[in-house]
Amino acid sequence: MDNDRRQFLIGAASLALSSVPFSNAVLGQNKTGARLVLLGTKGGPSVGEFRKNASTLLLINGAPYVIDCGYGVSRQLIAAGAPLARLRYIFITHHHSDHNLEYGALLYNAWVTGSPLRIDSYGPTGLEAMTQAFFEYSKFDIETRIADEGRPDLRKLVAAHDFSGPGVVLRNDDVKVTARRVRHPPIAEAYAFRFDAKDRSVVISGDTAYAPELADFAKDADVLVHEVMYLPAVDTLLKRVPNAGRLREHLLASHTVPEDVGRIAAQAGVKTLVLSHFVPGDDNTITDEMWTAGVRKHFNGRIVVGRDLMEI
Repeated sequence: MDNDRRQFLIGAASLALSSVPFSNAVLGQNKTGARLVLLGTKGGPSVGEFRKNASTLLLINGAPYVIDCGYGVSRQLIAAGAPLARLRYIFITHHHSDHNLEYGALLYNAWVTGSPLRIDSYGPTGLEAMTQAFFEYSKFDIETRIADEGRPDLRKLVAAHDFSGPGVVLRNDDVKVTARRVRHPPIAEAYAFRFDAKDRSVVISGDTAYAPELADFAKDADVLVHEVMYLPAVDTLLKRVPNAGRLREHLLASHTVPEDVGRIAAQAGVKTLVLSHFVPGDDNTITDEMWTAGVRKHFNGRIVVGRDLMEI
């Protein structure tokens, strides 16, 4: 085998290992520890062709922890082999629709699939009111199914928890979950989450502009999942929309370009950087190298370009 072919095969094998699809059979293997699956990797509220809206799954000793509920999260959990009836915890980073639109529907889908014993949800102020509003919206159906199908009352199975500042939001025998405010104007209550399990630590950036404080929050984490925006493609896209000036101003103030993602990862000293919540998220002409070139200017560690249903 010549050297060029050997190097090609080595590179192909490395790529395959960094982008392992999540098998429908995996959950039945009862693996322990913390396992990370990207459910949806698209940034923005529109429904895309190539990526699903934002959502991430952590399986910690078999218990599903869902971070954000973009449209399609229920189907993505099923595709990942995570039974909806086993849903246990939900975390919302902020109240943009691409992060909470399917929150209520996920609660409902878990209920009609198999009636989970309890679901605890955590998010910025407003989550409790959103939960009650969804229950009111679905009241007729919920009460009909309780009477006709003998189901337990969904409204008694869900406990929503608001928080309004940084700190520990959940601690149990398997994991400590901490929130840290990030920079996503005009939304002040936007947060990153850090999951410190016994075998690995995972940080989810949420939506944010360059935020040096996030590097401190993610210090020495095993995995940092960080949003990313490729500005040349954004500028091309904006040429076709009437509100281009205002939208570009918002995107620059609220999201992170690859160079700054690399700075955060390097300052934090993370082992693996996973790019997700891509902006624009439905442009398949942007290559992996285009997403990572700016990152590599500052970060020399392992970089994974996220894809839907990838396990890291």
